Amino acid sequence: QVQLVESGGGLVQAGGSLRLSCAASGRTFSNYAMGWFRQTSGKEREFVATISRSGGLTWYTDSVKGRFTISRDNAKNTVYLQMNSLKPEDTAVYYCAAAGRYSTTTPVDYDYWGQGTQVTVSS
Repeated sequence: QVQLVESGGGLVQAGGSLRLSCAASGRTFSNYAMGWFRQTSGKEREFVATISRSGGLTWYTDSVKGRFTISRDNAKNTVYLQMNSLKPEDTAVYYCAAAGRYSTTTPVDYDYWGQGTQVTVSS
């Protein structure tokens, strides 16, 4: 199994930046594609970004393109989400997740999930 722990969330004003981290332990980290999702009250969990096992491929939801960057450091068993130019609409609980082998935008395809970290963007 893989255990995931997110950190780096908090309160920030619109236009500011945060960097989320997700530390993994357990099975070999490089065997898993990683993703970031977010969820607000009353809404389904929403895809944000994903990165392939090697880090060579990334994909983002339209609303964060140009503002967010997903990256990974396999030597540190960590995936990151750099969030710039934050908007109030970005407010959510952010979750990292590990997929068996391939990047995907679908939550059910992910095998392991972190506990989530709150990101709040004020206007």
